Amino acid sequence: MLIVKHILTVFFLYFSLTVTAQTPDGRIAIIPEPVSIIPAEGYFTLPSQTVIKTDANAESMEVAAYLKNKLKVTGQPVTISNTASHSAIQLVLLDKEDTELNKEGYRLQVIPGKVTIQANKPAGLFYGVQTLLQLFPKEIESKDEILNIKWQAPCVSITDYPRFEWRGLMFDVARHFFTKEEVKQYIDQMVRYKFNILHLHLTDDEGWRIEIKSYPKLTQVGAWSVKKVGYFGNFTPPAPDEPRTYGGYYTQEDIKELVRYAKERFVNILPEIDVPGHSLAAIASYPELSCTPGADQYKVRSGEKIMDWSHGAPPIALLDNTLCPANEKVYEFLDKVVSEVARLFPFEYIHMGGDECPKNFWEQNDAVKAFAAANNLKNMEEVQGYFEKRLEKIVTSKGKKFMGWDEILEGGLAPGAAVMSWRGMKGGTEAAKMKHEVVMTPTTFAYLDYMQGDPAIEPRIYATLRLSKAYQFEPLPDSVDALYIKGGQGNLWTEQVYNMRHAEYMTWPRAFAISESLWTPRGRKNWDYFFSRVEKHFARFDEAEVKYAPSAYDPIIATSVTPGKQLQIYLSTEVSGLDIYYSFDNSFPDKFYPKYTAALIAPEDAVMLKMITYRGNKPVGRMISYSIKEQQEKLALLKQPKKTP
Repeated sequence: MLIVKHILTVFFLYFSLTVTAQTPDGRIAIIPEPVSIIPAEGYFTLPSQTVIKTDANAESMEVAAYLKNKLKVTGQPVTISNTASHSAIQLVLLDKEDTELNKEGYRLQVIPGKVTIQANKPAGLFYGVQTLLQLFPKEIESKDEILNIKWQAPCVSITDYPRFEWRGLMFDVARHFFTKEEVKQYIDQMVRYKFNILHLHLTDDEGWRIEIKSYPKLTQVGAWSVKKVGYFGNFTPPAPDEPRTYGGYYTQEDIKELVRYAKERFVNILPEIDVPGHSLAAIASYPELSCTPGADQYKVRSGEKIMDWSHGAPPIALLDNTLCPANEKVYEFLDKVVSEVARLFPFEYIHMGGDECPKNFWEQNDAVKAFAAANNLKNMEEVQGYFEKRLEKIVTSKGKKFMGWDEILEGGLAPGAAVMSWRGMKGGTEAAKMKHEVVMTPTTFAYLDYMQGDPAIEPRIYATLRLSKAYQFEPLPDSVDALYIKGGQGNLWTEQVYNMRHAEYMTWPRAFAISESLWTPRGRKNWDYFFSRVEKHFARFDEAEVKYAPSAYDPIIATSVTPGKQLQIYLSTEVSGLDIYYSFDNSFPDKFYPKYTAALIAPEDAVMLKMITYRGNKPVGRMISYSIKEQQEKLALLKQPKKTP
């Protein structure tokens, strides 16, 4: 009986592993969805001794080495050869260019005895390898060896290439410092889904994260603050004697190492030095860069309030976090900084920020007012425009292209500037119509620091971006020439992100959606099919021990007041096929509790609605406790008689 039980266990394990690359309807679960997938009968089984054959080209050999390293989890010997007559996996650079594939496309054929990946360039081979790995069982993502498994991939023929050349993620390492190893970890996660740009936000009010040898205080002073936790932006100001030991920076050798690491994975790193606003860390290090008397008392921000946003954007500064546009020393400073940055990063663009620059200190400063008059600048937007144009000349003098956030449009766009459009699509559309290069990254679809579900359960921030909304991202407006839209990216700002596990939680699965919007043909996108694949990749992330947000399973809550002034609660889900069970009596609902079928009327004395989602008999969402106290208070106010004049 024990032997039979063992055989059944092995059979079940084998069966489950051979189908994990497929969705419940039998389709192959690749993210981003390829251009063309033609399934075939049967499976490729990794042999006990695997040979990867590739060209002698150095980059092709790197791709083969990457695949070999991923296959270590199988515990089976893997060798690389460029002369072997027989191989299980073949990576082929085409002698004659396949015009359909361009430089990042590939053709992947899996048959029972062999896997072949063909591409014009090594980047295409690398992306073909990423797809191949997604065909193998989820355990391929494990950090530990998994023995006694038949490593199989379904037979298939795939033709694939990206829709956009710029497929990025922005990682804010300024608000909270993330180590070199954590940045590498982020790169490893993003390349699985064919991202090719890592935008590093390296400087801000909270920290200067890159060594500049010309200005050592930028990291001696500017990289360190007082550690605080809670809701960023509302921390109590640090006492003068509190230790400033929280933070860190990348040495120039660290940067070179990160650039090499990224290049081996076909990722370009876009550095961002955010000026003239967001510059408090620089000013705390070198107060002479400010226009404002008393700047020598400024400290690197630790999360205390320094801006008044009650009037909208740009904010009103409570202290001056801007570089002085009327001070020639500022341009000398920027010239030296950009020179060193340009030497460290081979990517053709340097991002120079330009966003959310408060003007109230400039408006009050005699030197800035005189500077504006001398240069015929009508307002402070034109003063910033002057600053941006001079900055573009500095960047181009180093052989790089200048990029900034869409605020750089407001004072007149520098001739060769590229625009990263974050305040919706409008700025990018306007810039593209002016024949400037554009990267779309609108808050509406691409801000990964926003909540993914209801504030009752998510780490609270001022806005929400659900997975289904992120999946609606369309970088190319109908009215714009596609020539000028380079692509798009998701942005992970880290004011409220204190560690790498939470950075992962905020990135995934919304970055799956961003990836598919940037790689997959628009007509092949389908939300239900996408989410069925996402669930398969949740399992892969479990194996890889990468954190992700299960928020898409949680209920969506909306409220209104009935004509009888009763609180009415509406529940729905992003994901189809889920049931919601609830309670108002403070107990924990399960599938034996009332199931939501229509709008609920909150009982008069109820203080808590608890709810959970199920798929069939299995709970899939998290238990949510939703306080209705605030809504009850509103209801009480509505019941009060109106005062007559």
